[in-house]
Amino acid sequence: MKPMLPSLTFELPIHSDWYYEVKYDGFRAILDWNTQGMELTSRNGKPLLPQFPEIKEFLLTYKEEFKPFLPLRLDGELVFLENPYKGIFSTIQVRGRLKSGKKISEQASKSPCHLMVFDLLIISGNPLYSFNFHKRKKELLKLFQKIGLGTEVEPHEHQLLQLVEAYSDFNDLWEKVVLYDGEGIVAKYKNSPWEEGKRSTQWLKYKNWKYVSCFVTSYDKTNGYFYLGVYNNKKIHPIGQVLFGFKPEEKQALQQTIKQNLQREDSQFIYVLPAICLEVKYLELYENQLREPHFDRFRFDLEPSECTYERFIFQQKNLPENLDITHPDKPLWEKLNIKKADYILYLREASPYILPFLKNRLLTVIRYPHGMFGEAFYQKNCPDYAPEYVQTRNIEGIDYIVCNDLKTLIWLGNQLAIEFHVPFQTINSIGPSEIVFDLDPPSKDAFHLAIKAALLIKEVLDQLQLIGFIKTSGNKGLQIYLPLPENTYSYDDTRLFTGFIAEYLISKDPDSFTIERLKKNRGNRLYVDYVQHGEGKTIVAPYSMRGNERAGVATPLFWEEVDEKLESVSFNLENVLHRIRKSGDPFHHYFQTKQIQPFTPVLEFLKQKKG
Repeated sequence: MKPMLPSLTFELPIHSDWYYEVKYDGFRAILDWNTQGMELTSRNGKPLLPQFPEIKEFLLTYKEEFKPFLPLRLDGELVFLENPYKGIFSTIQVRGRLKSGKKISEQASKSPCHLMVFDLLIISGNPLYSFNFHKRKKELLKLFQKIGLGTEVEPHEHQLLQLVEAYSDFNDLWEKVVLYDGEGIVAKYKNSPWEEGKRSTQWLKYKNWKYVSCFVTSYDKTNGYFYLGVYNNKKIHPIGQVLFGFKPEEKQALQQTIKQNLQREDSQFIYVLPAICLEVKYLELYENQLREPHFDRFRFDLEPSECTYERFIFQQKNLPENLDITHPDKPLWEKLNIKKADYILYLREASPYILPFLKNRLLTVIRYPHGMFGEAFYQKNCPDYAPEYVQTRNIEGIDYIVCNDLKTLIWLGNQLAIEFHVPFQTINSIGPSEIVFDLDPPSKDAFHLAIKAALLIKEVLDQLQLIGFIKTSGNKGLQIYLPLPENTYSYDDTRLFTGFIAEYLISKDPDSFTIERLKKNRGNRLYVDYVQHGEGKTIVAPYSMRGNERAGVATPLFWEEVDEKLESVSFNLENVLHRIRKSGDPFHHYFQTKQIQPFTPVLEFLKQKKG
């Protein structure tokens, strides 16, 4: 059957009685499952299960749970998830072209795709097409709950059937889509029925366009396409072509200008020298071509020489508007080929994972204005030249920066703030928002002591049923986090626990651990600094870089990675993002854990013990 389709809109689709869903970039797919079997059909009527057998395999593991709801029809999008808000189009395209059964099987096992379900059309043989969207969505949620499937999008979990949530607040979802570089949003009218084969104005797709400043290189007389390029090392670098988005008078004016200024002409093309600059919006770069390009506007304010490949790459990453990156070619590390542009792009890619830990915290940064080639300095006070959008909070005469958004993060990166340090509480908290153990060995050669301490602490946490997260410091140590509910405990409370853990470590291995404050008396033992966890103290934020020679990153770990094979030098700017894309973010559930952390019984026991 032909699916219902949304209409493209360039206007913000914010209306009362509308809902908003993530638009995933993949293959539209309708799942039919009845007692005779299962089919997954593309928008063009092609069977998808032979190419994506992992979907069927997963569904059959829930065969008994689904049985009462058959015949069943679900509407969704088949995608390869990069993160909860983005599918990777190029990956699903490659999967769709595979012919070898062996390769299909390998990819299904190694890199499984997900069926993102957003509509319920038939359940237990009963059609729901005439039900309004809101009611169908409620029934879909109930189905997931009855089957026992999770309802949050989890790219790295084995659950290959996932629910697409409907948001009532456009801005809430849009902020996430932009941050995670998703394709866009589909807005749906609350009372819309499901209409087969119709491109409806009751469903609207609003895309997260990227923009490129480029120039016209030629005009194809056979189909009306304008070919585009940018300069890369003074040579013209082709980036694709554009046909749509022009008003009739704009297209006519452009054609006329090209004809009047032709450099040469053949049977198909009119060629021109770079002179006419355009701004073109597109979804992504796919096989070195712009996907879904649309003309946006003429750029009479630009010279062709300003339309560079470097600028194109920055624009492709959806950096905030009106934020100039100065000296992008500036080298930052002596022994590594890392330029300022690389660091800015790292911050952009890592922003969904960094920003939650900076949000509403008084920020201390360490700036390296000359990279690793010069002196660094701590900065707490917001400088006078900071732009208006940078939020601050004045505490005891210090005007701290509060980094709650991407624009502020990238601005700080442009200032070459390399390290981001935050306190253990937010500006709205009374008392700590978490407990953190900083396991800092006496030297990088003694990293095994941090591993030993971390594993001993994990044993205690498991026995007490406490939930801990672990990350590298980015230098030579490890740091363990226990998220806590806000405004519930004091630093005196948490110090009871950190002191208890310190004493436990020393009792287990006094030759490896110490609470001795004086360095000269520590020897080669790891100092357990439980006093460091206090008001006004700070810790390096997850995914912050460090100003060391290897471009280290304070990297969240999975607990199963913490063993004698772990090395303190493993994670840096060059591999951390690949690690997230491949395995996910180990701190993904950090904030959900705050409300279920069973710390109160432990604290009551420690108070009784002390008393």
